[in-house]
Amino acid sequence: MPIDQAEAIVLRTVPIGDQDKIVVLLTRDKGLIRGVAKGARKFGNRFGSALEPMSHVTAFYYEKERRELVTVSSCDLIESFFEVQTDLKTSLTLTYFAELIEEFLPARAREDIVFRLLLSVLQALKRKSDLAVVTRYFEAWFLQVNGYLPDVRRCKGCRKALDGPGWLAPKKDGVYCDACAPARKEEVNPDLGRFMQWVRKNPPSKAEECPFTPADLKSIRKGLQAMIVYHLEREPKSLRYIKD
Repeated sequence: MPIDQAEAIVLRTVPIGDQDKIVVLLTRDKGLIRGVAKGARKFGNRFGSALEPMSHVTAFYYEKERRELVTVSSCDLIESFFEVQTDLKTSLTLTYFAELIEEFLPARAREDIVFRLLLSVLQALKRKSDLAVVTRYFEAWFLQVNGYLPDVRRCKGCRKALDGPGWLAPKKDGVYCDACAPARKEEVNPDLGRFMQWVRKNPPSKAEECPFTPADLKSIRKGLQAMIVYHLEREPKSLRYIKD
């Protein structure tokens, strides 16, 4: 049976049976792939550390007709991010990223931009970049890539530039000024618009140069996560563990 291969990042694994694991992979060319890694729980198995969460690998697998799960025969480790996850909050944050990817992305749809986004934030964290900045960076770009990030610099109603705080639209598809707001439930700080400008011009490796204070980032977080929760239609399970 022919074997296919894909550059991938391991999002998570789940034990199945006595010897195997279910593996969820985000691949560069083929999107989300779920498979069974046979024998992955055996002592001295052929996968080694390549199935650790967030490992950057080349995965070799084969498929059978009418089966959702592929069979992962082996993985070659390209880059490990195991040390990054020795910090509990960083580890939980990466679980949050993985949950967003699994929940929002359809299976087998090419997601090269999301793949590169995840790899770039992993590499930034490996270089000890600020976790809060990198997390906001991932959330902002993830919403942008999926078409869920509205223009937060202009009023959705009158289209005038916002020179102060605005109010998030009920459907999270824009921001209103005081005069146009149909409801004033979720305030959006103008720092969110400025942060998006910075994100579009800088890679996550520039996190240490981010010109926003912890207080700014906390306000930015509220706006981004309000959009994520709305479009997911629930709060991500992993999010509750990383809230300040």
